[in-house]
Amino acid sequence: MTRAYSILLLSAVAACSGPSESPSDPATVTTSGKRDVPVEDVLAEVLAAANAEREGFTIREAEAETRDGRSYYDIGGTLPDGTEIEFDIVQEGGQWRVVETQRDIALAETPLPVRQALTGHDGAFAPTRIIESVQADGVVIYELYGPEGNDPQGRKIEVKWDGESADLLTREWKH
Repeated sequence: MTRAYSILLLSAVAACSGPSESPSDPATVTTSGKRDVPVEDVLAEVLAAANAEREGFTIREAEAETRDGRSYYDIGGTLPDGTEIEFDIVQEGGQWRVVETQRDIALAETPLPVRQALTGHDGAFAPTRIIESVQADGVVIYELYGPEGNDPQGRKIEVKWDGESADLLTREWKH
């Protein structure tokens, strides 16, 4: 194999290997990494945003991070009926607002078109965890996690549901 052919082949493989890890890639999220925050240290405005979203919410844990230059909190807890729920809350213009509400569900709880999109993409994929992620605009992103070979991190497939159609996402959803 000639050197020029080898370089061309390696360039083609790199181009097909998925999204770039560079911060300029719109599919890449630049993050500070999440850090645990003691519940008693969570800002009152952040708690107010969570309580405004779901009455009776009881906070159990919190994490903070800076993502793409914006401040975020992930606030986990329970509803009065015991349902575990998490709010992703972002600061915009000095105000805190819920941008995503998440809960774990069973595959059977997803809409039929979501299951069909998954099966059409990979009929052998058997998710072991499903997160229903309701966005502020009502769109739902189903994050389906399952095993992949010997990879302990597993595999993630996302399906967008707008109430009418289910679309398999090729890039990670960013709210």
